[in-house]
Amino acid sequence: MSNASFDIIIIGTGMGGGALAYALRESGARVLLLERGDFLPRERENWQVDAVFGQNRYKPAERWIAAADGSRFKPGVHYYVGGNTKVYGAALPRFRRRDFDALEHEGGTAPAWPIEYEDLEPYYNLAEELFFVHGEAGADPTEPPRSQPYPYPAMPHEPYMAELIDKLRAQGLQPYSLPMAVDLRAGGRCIRCATCDGFPCQVHAKGDAEICCVRPALASDDIELWTNTEARRILTDGSGKRVTAIEVERRGERLSVSADTIIVACGAVNSAILLLRSRGGHHSQGLANSSGLLGRNYMMHNNTAITAVAPLKTNPTVFQKTTAVNDYYFGDSDFAWPMGNIQALGKLQAGMLSAAKPGLPKPLLSAMARRSVDWWVMSEDLPDRENRVMAGDDGSVRVHWRPNNRVAHQQLIRRATAMMRAAGYPFVFSETLGIETNSHQCGTARFGHDPAASVLDPLCKAHDIDNLYVVDSSFFPSSTAMNPALTICAQALRVADHLQGRPLLQSALTA
Repeated sequence: MSNASFDIIIIGTGMGGGALAYALRESGARVLLLERGDFLPRERENWQVDAVFGQNRYKPAERWIAAADGSRFKPGVHYYVGGNTKVYGAALPRFRRRDFDALEHEGGTAPAWPIEYEDLEPYYNLAEELFFVHGEAGADPTEPPRSQPYPYPAMPHEPYMAELIDKLRAQGLQPYSLPMAVDLRAGGRCIRCATCDGFPCQVHAKGDAEICCVRPALASDDIELWTNTEARRILTDGSGKRVTAIEVERRGERLSVSADTIIVACGAVNSAILLLRSRGGHHSQGLANSSGLLGRNYMMHNNTAITAVAPLKTNPTVFQKTTAVNDYYFGDSDFAWPMGNIQALGKLQAGMLSAAKPGLPKPLLSAMARRSVDWWVMSEDLPDRENRVMAGDDGSVRVHWRPNNRVAHQQLIRRATAMMRAAGYPFVFSETLGIETNSHQCGTARFGHDPAASVLDPLCKAHDIDNLYVVDSSFFPSSTAMNPALTICAQALRVADHLQGRPLLQSALTA
């Protein structure tokens, strides 16, 4: 065991950890970033469908265990500098204002957050600027109020999609421009390719945590990055009230690294696993787990992919992911409860279908892909104590997840299907995804005011420990029905102000 010491250690370089490192780069604190993976290589396979979807080239070899039946599955996680943002779809919406309140669903209640939308609103502005978000205010019927416009104009729709959007408007719907983090600024790197959503970006034009946060942070002499370094256990002092060091494995060597403040940002599953694995002494049930809620209330959205096919019309669109529909987000006249969000996917390619449906003839799948419009239908997954992640004694990751709020999700699928049929797509295929589709994982260390009912306080500090923070989607009390990345970033920037002793920013919005 050798030792090193820092002011702050951040475990994880995804949206939460990366944003914190960026925000702390001029603080004067010596900051160590730990990443269990390496930099994702820029190589021709970045944009090859078979490499990315068929061979799962960028996913880890590990398998997690579905606790319900003991089966093993390949999780949707990526261990690289930048975390899952290296392959995300780059959609960065804000949560709705009502998402922060207690919200009744057909399947139960989404609890209120300990902060309000206005607490995050100024940090949403900063996060959108940091990730060069392109969007258009005023078209989304559920959008929250803004104190500033989007930093950059919305991505233009390609002609085929613009025509479809007109057809949706003719149905009385209000499709809007999806806020996107792609570099279409003047002189920007984006070439509007067909390999963005789900792919690494070979030209670094995607607004991911590596490009927007980690690389700029490393320009500071105070920020140090250790790659290929896995945090195995967090240690505390004799009182159990302060964390003191992290045991890590780095290139086959076991090290102990100490810090005044430790920030966990490994993703909702791995953050909970690390804290559970750090049990001992005053924390026999896991670090910061006096509430018994650590690892519980795991959420990951109800997700369905829809492929709508017009057999007599090909879709030449290259960059399809520019629009979304929120008309059903909080319900409609026929279903009073929230249903969720419908957003365009990156354009489906034949190899993606072949990877997902290996038993079907490739010529048929190719013909479908050339004639399809593809959507992601997303509904809220409600918190449930019994939906949880657990650390096996053998080092395994066990996940118990039973889907809920399915009635609302089925209602949204029906509306998305009817929407596309009315637009001239007679064949609509849907596939509801399961436990392995966990890119929106959240909730395993919820924040709140009451230490008996939450793991973290409203600034993501552990209730039980004076110098331990968790700043990734673990802190979410509810999953909402929007992509979580921008909210993770906004809260990370807010926590960074707190750590530096700065006054928290206040929204300029009025009630």
